[in-house]
Amino acid sequence: MPKWFNTAGPCQADIHYMLSPLERLPNLERLVAQRGYFVIHAPRQTGKTTAMLALAQQLTESGQYTAVMVSAEVGAAFPNDPGTAEAAMLSDWRQATQFHLPSDLQPPPWPQTVAGQQIGAALSEWAKNSPRPLVILIDEIDSLQDETLISVLRQLRSGYPSRPTGFPQSLALIGVRDVRDYKVASGGSTRLNTSSPFNIKLESLTLGNFSLADVTELYQQHTAETGQIFSAAAVQQAFDLTQGQPWLVNALARQIVEVIAPDAQEEITPDHVNTAKEILIQRQDTHLDSLASILREDRVRAIIEPLLAGEELGNIPGDDRQFLVDLGLVVRNPAGGLTPANPIYREVLPRVLASGPQDSLPQIQPHWLTPEGKLDVNELLTSFLSFWRQHGQPLLKSAPYHEIAPHLVLMAFLHRVINGGGTLEREYAIGSARMDLCLRYGDVTLGIELKVWRAGRPDPIQAGLEQLDHYLAGLGLMSGWLVIFDQRPGLPPIAERTMTTQTQTASGRQITVIRG
Repeated sequence: MPKWFNTAGPCQADIHYMLSPLERLPNLERLVAQRGYFVIHAPRQTGKTTAMLALAQQLTESGQYTAVMVSAEVGAAFPNDPGTAEAAMLSDWRQATQFHLPSDLQPPPWPQTVAGQQIGAALSEWAKNSPRPLVILIDEIDSLQDETLISVLRQLRSGYPSRPTGFPQSLALIGVRDVRDYKVASGGSTRLNTSSPFNIKLESLTLGNFSLADVTELYQQHTAETGQIFSAAAVQQAFDLTQGQPWLVNALARQIVEVIAPDAQEEITPDHVNTAKEILIQRQDTHLDSLASILREDRVRAIIEPLLAGEELGNIPGDDRQFLVDLGLVVRNPAGGLTPANPIYREVLPRVLASGPQDSLPQIQPHWLTPEGKLDVNELLTSFLSFWRQHGQPLLKSAPYHEIAPHLVLMAFLHRVINGGGTLEREYAIGSARMDLCLRYGDVTLGIELKVWRAGRPDPIQAGLEQLDHYLAGLGLMSGWLVIFDQRPGLPPIAERTMTTQTQTASGRQITVIRG
């Protein structure tokens, strides 16, 4: 049977290329032996469910435990009706046990009891009747909210002292968020902010990304299966772009071997990887789309907005910073500061945020292209100035992040430009006070630096010229744009204050300064 790179749901060993799921979470059997209750949290589609299914199977096949993974997801539809949620979950759990456990290990009939006690009573009855110690792994636990979530957690805590004969010997809560980040207010606006009422956890564990060696091993499985070779440079490029994020690693490979280079005789190169990256970003597949939805949360915005603007974070609670790290959205740079977790996310974040202004764009004729289809930078400047004077002011209102609205509108315009076959790369970092853009179209490369002039601060032109000089040097360019968005209060309308001047950097690079 042929095998495939998996980008949807848990891996199945008979049809998917996959790494050993439990090697990424060592010592879980030790926690089970210690009768530990623990938390597994990691971003979506990083392998949590695959690993927990493998753990349950391994524990059951050892002959020592009755182990099964169940899901809380069906209870999510009833955030303030614990009784109905419990009944839905227990019905779903019954089906899961029938599929994953032999008949002699399946649970007895669930006991009848009052709402708010059904989960605890069912687990207690099962533990009493199981011929082996019971191990329960509850997936999607953080899909529950409000009264239902609190009720379930309290029932687990209440039964904990009765383990292993009167309650599961070991139990895991599995989800995207750690316990303190479970949503408990209507609409999910408030967090638990503490491990209570699940203060019985022995450990809180997370899944790491793939290493370069892991990516190499995964891709070599495809080579062994089909003979198609991933060059060492292609594997390195895939790792560099994804930093080992499991879904992205698989998604790049799947796009390459099934669409871009389906001929097994064709060797995979870095160009294939780069093409796959652009397709994934433009298409915003499920994983990237769900990632984008997180950007709407206020505490996520409080970090991502200054990150994109290059500003300091300010007084952001440590739990909020850790939340974004736990989600896999950002990482702590060894050199200092938070940065997007990988280059693909670095592209996705501003592109998603610019989608509102992009959808609001008026029809723009591509006067920046020559009759031969090449990019004319001078015409591009003329087109942008005309667009900005006419549409900049109203389009700023369509941007979801006010502080970087001008950045998002400019990127929306540039996305319209590259739709004809170019690329737009972005560089930004907390505390840098800038965003750098590199537009590539055919054999033309344009380096752009964005700065914001805020109230109470000096004109950023000198700092901008110095920073842009360094950026252009890295691109090997002798000219570029410095765009300064003036956001001081009391200014004339954008149409009246937008202007351009020409200047040079200290090293002689020719710079077009755009003030708007």
